[in-house]
Parts: sequence; structure tokens; C-alpha cells
Amino acid sequence: MIGAATCLALALYFEARSEPLQGQLAVGQVILHRVEDRHYPATVCGVVTQRHQFSFYWDGKPEKPYEQTAWDKARLIASALLSKESDIEDYSHGALHYATRGTNRAWMTGLDRHVIGNHVFYYGG
Repeated sequence: MIGAATCLALALYFEARSEPLQGQLAVGQVILHRVEDRHYPATVCGVVTQRHQFSFYWDGKPEKPYEQTAWDKARLIASALLSKESDIEDYSHGALHYATRGTNRAWMTGLDRHVIGNHVFYYGG
């Protein structure tokens, strides 16, 4: 079984590697907020592998990073986010959800949101 840092790094790599640093941090923060929320699994790997939550995990393709620089960056970000001494600003603003810009889902209606790169982060409601 892989550890929390690897699960988080894989999610960052496959979900946000082309995003600006703040967007990558926000994606990781959404995952960590879900870990703390009673409606989601209580572990990083549980959140990342939860059925139909993160497209990279459920797309039928192997989770094998192929861009070394982006993978190294994802691992550094994951480590920083998981660090007990971390005081990284919450760029997600407490969000439990995000989607690619242009995605239209009924559950998004009425939620507060903000955009970082190509992702919209949803909170409130």
C-alpha cells in the first residue's frame, strides 16, 4: 500500500500539474479538507481513490507519472502540504470541490466559487 504523500502527489500530478503553484496547492488542500470532513474517507488515499471522485484514478489508465520535473514538483508540494509545520495559505478557501472551468453540474449552483488557472473551487452552500 502506498502512503499519504504518494497518493497526494499522484493526485496533484494528474489533476493539476499544468496549473500554477497556487492551483496545485488548492487541489491538494481540497483533498486534505475532505480528509477532515465526515462525508469523505478519513485518509488521503481513501479520498483520492474514492469511487468517481478523481478522474485520473478512474479513467482505466495506469497512474504512472511520465514527466519527471512535474512529478518531482508534485512530490514536493504534497510533502509541504502534509508537513505539521506547514503554514501554507489556504488557496482553496476551504473548498471541498473543484472542477475544470466550463464544467456545468447541478450541484455547483448556488455555491461560492473562485478560479485559479483552469480550475474552479467551490465552497459554502
